[in-house]
Amino acid sequence: MTDRTHFVDLVRSRREQLHLSYLSLAAAAVDPETGESMSTGWLHRLETGKPVNAPSFAVLRALAAGLNLPLARLQQAAGAQFFGMETGGRYSVEALQLAERLGNLTDKQRDAVIALLDAFLPPASK
Repeated sequence: MTDRTHFVDLVRSRREQLHLSYLSLAAAAVDPETGESMSTGWLHRLETGKPVNAPSFAVLRALAAGLNLPLARLQQAAGAQFFGMETGGRYSVEALQLAERLGNLTDKQRDAVIALLDAFLPPASK
């Protein structure tokens, strides 16, 4: 594993956001295609910085189910952490999470969030 932590940061933050223990995430993380389940040991090693193998596609699908996240987001984070594939450009995991949430808002709600951000930061240059 490299010093990149894109994947572990995403898994940890989403697990904490959902108030899931390692055991409850492992129970919920089952690949819908193969039935493969997660190992609590692998999750613990991942989050505590111990060496782990890169997740298989089945493990990514299981995590997507258990964390209620899009598979592509987990693939991108795993690619960045385990293989150095920076497909998201200069955007952090937090920025991608924010963009995803903004996409779920109504136009009025999105305008309110942008107005709030503008109060703290100057608008992005065009």
